Amino acid sequence: MHVPSAFNSQTTRAVILLNEEHKKCWDLIAEVFKQQLPAEKFERANQRFQGFKAGYGTILFYEDTDRVRDFQNKFKTYEDKFQGWSEQTNGMHQYTIWTALEAEGLGVNLQHYNPLIDVRLETEFKVPETWNLKAQMVFGTPTSGPAVPADKKEFDPIEDRLKVYGAK
Repeated sequence: MHVPSAFNSQTTRAVILLNEEHKKCWDLIAEVFKQQLPAEKFERANQRFQGFKAGYGTILFYEDTDRVRDFQNKFKTYEDKFQGWSEQTNGMHQYTIWTALEAEGLGVNLQHYNPLIDVRLETEFKVPETWNLKAQMVFGTPTSGPAVPADKKEFDPIEDRLKVYGAK
């Protein structure tokens, strides 16, 4: 996982869960949500969890808060920027791994069930307390295309999102 990071801070951490450990992850997430949601809402959520469980693996993406703090202390001029930069680096890791998995023919989706699941997953998978969960990436054999195909999504005009200067 070699992805650029501000000041080479390398704050992103990951836990890869495969096969039975992957299934256990989604069972644990379902347990947490069963305690939090009314029965009718849990049933809908659990259908999603069972779909994720049918995948091959899950990558849990974290940020190492100790590492971020070390860089904040080391470079005081940029202290207020390191949290944002660490988030950017984490997103770059997610994107890089997503595209690599898709290039191998796997289907991928990204979930954000944190912070409700944080403590349960930290305990089960012995994740350091200083790692802060950011996302859960599920991957496996594709069973269908995207819920909304790219050609059906609405996008703001490119002119509103991109400025180019100096082009000839």
